[in-house]
Amino acid sequence: MTGIEYDDFLDLEYEPAETDLVCAFRIDPAADMTMDEAASRVASESSNGTWAALHVDEDELTDLGAVACEIDGDAVTVAYPDALFEPGSMPQILSCIAGNIMGMKAVDTIRLEDCHWPESIVSGFPGPQFGPSVAHEKLDAGDRPVLATVPKPKVGLSTDAHVRVGEEAWRGGVDLLKDDENLTDQDFNPFEDRLADSLAARDRVEDDVGERKDYLVNVTGETNEMLERVDLVAEHGGGFVMVDVITCGWSAVQSVRDRAEKHDLAIHAHRAMHAAFDRLPHHGVSMRVLAQISRLCGVDHIHTGTAGLGKLENEDTPGINEWLTAELYGLEPVLPVASGGLHPGVVDQLLEALGTDIIVQAGGGIHGHPDGTHAGAKALRQSVEASMADVSLEAYADDHEELATALEKWGAETPR
Repeated sequence: MTGIEYDDFLDLEYEPAETDLVCAFRIDPAADMTMDEAASRVASESSNGTWAALHVDEDELTDLGAVACEIDGDAVTVAYPDALFEPGSMPQILSCIAGNIMGMKAVDTIRLEDCHWPESIVSGFPGPQFGPSVAHEKLDAGDRPVLATVPKPKVGLSTDAHVRVGEEAWRGGVDLLKDDENLTDQDFNPFEDRLADSLAARDRVEDDVGERKDYLVNVTGETNEMLERVDLVAEHGGGFVMVDVITCGWSAVQSVRDRAEKHDLAIHAHRAMHAAFDRLPHHGVSMRVLAQISRLCGVDHIHTGTAGLGKLENEDTPGINEWLTAELYGLEPVLPVASGGLHPGVVDQLLEALGTDIIVQAGGGIHGHPDGTHAGAKALRQSVEASMADVSLEAYADDHEELATALEKWGAETPR
């Protein structure tokens, strides 16, 4: 008998089951394709279809076909039965819903915009260990945003210079020192030296100022090397690790999540390379979906944007943050990170747009302060204090010279 045909993957009357993984796509069909034809081919290629008619006996065939069940303009909804997926394997899931379909000739462009994850799939993933609770479990931020900084320049500083900048920032009021995405284990600043010396400086600062501080050290590398670095962080008394989640891959993130749990370490996710997937509005994978994947795989914080107030391309930061912190079958939420071109003069706008349950990370907006890193960190902390007290930055600056200097330098403008 002849097996599955393309028409079998299109059913506009189908109502997705609670156990289906439901994916929202934007599709531009090829010139010789109707939307119905393109949608059915997407559902076919991403599940159990193929381009040729097959001869398969019914008793040999498991019904794992996806269904294109809604078409509205260029928006196409595809429902996938959960039995199609290996439990707890993010790479396998993505090989289906964002795999070969991204290069099909049946579509000129295709973008995976959103996913509705059923409990049967979510239950296969650990989710975050801590999420927003790091603000009080590992730090002393309380109800205010957690504050973080990256020494600048992001690469090229010696270990001694990196530690000195970090100590000045901690003493000025930030909670977290963070490596940037491309600083790992280079000769000019070796990983273990930087780890040990930075955490020693952290301990000195904690003793002097009476606030808990910590270090988001970048453990990104080959997977086995990453796991060894996670062990080193625990050995030296760190509370966090940082991972470039997209460049190292989701399998590696899942491995780090398992190892981090053994050491009670939180995972800070940097999203370097995300724009290769999400920058074009008509093709790729949205940041919303990348954030969803990150939550399932178990990161505790992830960079999600600045709602247009930083240097990076604008995106639906509020919507992404809402999803990351919403209830999801008991899975812990993720603490969103706002970063990229922030400085004290935009903090009030940032908190108004995104709320206070975030990490505010400033690099140049601290270290570029005319009076140096320590003053820049104080200015950032002062801008948060003003915003939390519902006092204008200008009024608060009357009695806080570091903030006044920052406002004089940057005003309320956003960089490019």
